[in-house]
Amino acid sequence: MIYLHVPFCESRCTYCGFYSNVIQSESKNRCFESYADAVRKEIAARREEITQTLEVNTLYIGGGTPSVLPLDVLSKIVRSLSGAEGPVISPWSEFTIEVNPEDIVQKGEEYVKGLLALGVNRISMGVQSFDDGILRWMNRRHDSAEAVEAFKILRRCGVMNISIDLIFGLPQLSEKVWADTIERAMDLKPEHISAYQLSIEEGSAIEKLIAKGGFTEATDERCREQYDLLCARLGEAGYHHYEVSNFSLPGYEAVHNSAYWRRVPYVGLGPGVHSLSASSVRSWNSESLGEYSREEEVLTPEDIRVERIMLPLRTDAGLPEDELRSLAGDAPVDRLLSEGALWFDSAHQPAPERSRRIRIPEDHFFTSDDIISDLI
Repeated sequence: MIYLHVPFCESRCTYCGFYSNVIQSESKNRCFESYADAVRKEIAARREEITQTLEVNTLYIGGGTPSVLPLDVLSKIVRSLSGAEGPVISPWSEFTIEVNPEDIVQKGEEYVKGLLALGVNRISMGVQSFDDGILRWMNRRHDSAEAVEAFKILRRCGVMNISIDLIFGLPQLSEKVWADTIERAMDLKPEHISAYQLSIEEGSAIEKLIAKGGFTEATDERCREQYDLLCARLGEAGYHHYEVSNFSLPGYEAVHNSAYWRRVPYVGLGPGVHSLSASSVRSWNSESLGEYSREEEVLTPEDIRVERIMLPLRTDAGLPEDELRSLAGDAPVDRLLSEGALWFDSAHQPAPERSRRIRIPEDHFFTSDDIISDLI
């Protein structure tokens, strides 16, 4: 299970707090080559570690904006990972790459076919909104028409597993605009939809706007209304709400991301990323182009306990009753069950006493952080 971070963007989105660098045209090629060389060096140094994490055999390329990389640069990295000298024979059961709509439209079908030739079989596209005014406020480089056109290009090229990202929780996002965005997303019939509530990230433009009094966050009530509408409409359309922020048509749940929520060991490659070993060692790379360093820490028993509660309870699979009680204690579990904030998953009934699975019901997903905090 491998995550590769591409730390480049053509511009910086208003809400973004991820590590990325806005690339300048005159130094673009040099930055890309330097980045690829550093990642290939890291791959060689961590080959054994990579092999040990292939129980979940996935590759996810995220960012930043991976679709700004030329195919030849991507190919060098993917070939290093797969060990391919000739044509790439993808060893990954799921190979996802994040793209932006404008890159797909500008680079066209040949670029998409090149991605497929590298073994990509799932594409995650950052649409965020189908309202052009909101897209401009977000400082996105595409408009709604380009998002639709990019989706059509992916389909024409034979991409049959597409995920699109949406953002809600903006104060200027009216009920009508949000409802229209949901409908337009469903009209495309993507296999997967990820919808994230706007959060204020350290170092983002929004954080600076708030400090200057130029932005006011949406109320919890408004965010809840938008989330409830999303859940209702996608549920009616047959999407499986399998994680707080993720919906899929049956059988298209993200294999890679689902493994994170089960605490499966993974290797993160590239600057600014984290990794998790089977021995619960968390490591991270420094945020630096070219050569970057790596540090690590051994997670404490309490760190592990918190993750074992928090991560699976973000999903509709939840945890076996006996495991949750051993991690959180009987009193908070019984109280939350009586309040309806936890329930026994009927999909796993009947089951032996204390082996039944307990989950957070969908109508409490919006307050899942509070529920998990109570358990911790």
